[in-house]
This record gives sequence, structure tokens and C-alpha cells, in this order.
Amino acid sequence: MTEIHRHTFLISGSRRENDAEHSWHIAVMAMLSAEYAAEPVDVGRAVQMCLIHDLIEIRAGDTFAYDPEGIRAQAEREKKAADLVFAQLPEDQGKMTRRLWEEFDAMQTADAKYAACMDRLQPFLNSILPHGSSWEPGKVHRKDVERRNRIIQELRPEVYDWNMKNLDRAVEAGWLEP
Repeated sequence: MTEIHRHTFLISGSRRENDAEHSWHIAVMAMLSAEYAAEPVDVGRAVQMCLIHDLIEIRAGDTFAYDPEGIRAQAEREKKAADLVFAQLPEDQGKMTRRLWEEFDAMQTADAKYAACMDRLQPFLNSILPHGSSWEPGKVHRKDVERRNRIIQELRPEVYDWNMKNLDRAVEAGWLEP
């Protein structure tokens, strides 16, 4: 199995992170910041979603959040990959992990929204802290980052305010298009 590297760099800026690092980071973030969530969440379920949400990228590959072409084909690629990946598990585990993956993707429950919030916050940190290294100059627009991070506004409004200030800084520095 090859490592799946994401578009997002580590905070150090030294290299791109892999899916395992990303999932581990957001799971730890979910565990440590649950007390600050705007609504009650089952932290254990949210952490499970964080750990398996990108599991299907083993087959489908990573889709950069701001790549319109990749996003258009993402759902179909990921469904095919999910069918293969989850079928490799014992039936009960395959069904359980697929339900968690689908719940995460739908972002309808409090647990899934919270896990998705962590999934949006971590790459934002990995983009802003190393001076926009994950955003391709001229290709990523502020409005797209705002749209993707809207779930943070709902579940962690105080963090969203910090995000907005940093988006201003990112535009001023030329890391993001206005």
C-alpha cells in the first residue's frame, strides 16, 4: 500500500501530510476540544468518524478541497473505493465503518458536524500557520475557504472569528485570492 499524501503541508511546512497523520490529528483535536463544542456531542463517535473518514482515500486518492475538477468526480470515485474497502472487513465491521463514514459525509448529526468541524479546522491551521503554504497562489479564493469552513462558525464560533481574521491576513499577504 502506498502512502496517500494530502495537498496540505504539515505546520512545519517541511512536507505534505499523509492521510494517517491528518486523521490522527483531527481525532486528537476532537477529543481535546469537545468541551468547547457549541452543542453536545458523543466524543467517542466523533473520534471514530475522524479516524475512518479518509479511509477510502487508500483507494480513491486525496481530493484537494479547492480543486473543482477533482471535486466533481470525488463522490463517484469515493463510492467505488468505499465499496472495495469496506467489503474487505468482516461484514459487521464493514457495515459499522461504512455507516460512520456515510454519517460523517452527510454532516447531519451533531457528532458528524463536530467531526467535520475538526476536519476543516486542522487543514486551515496547516495552511495558515506555515504562511499559506497549502494554498496555491492564484488558485484558492477566500470565499471558497470561507464556504468550506462554515461548519466551524456553527460549532466553534470563537474559532471562526479567529479564522476570519487570519483570512484577512492571508489575502493581504497574497496567500489567498480576495
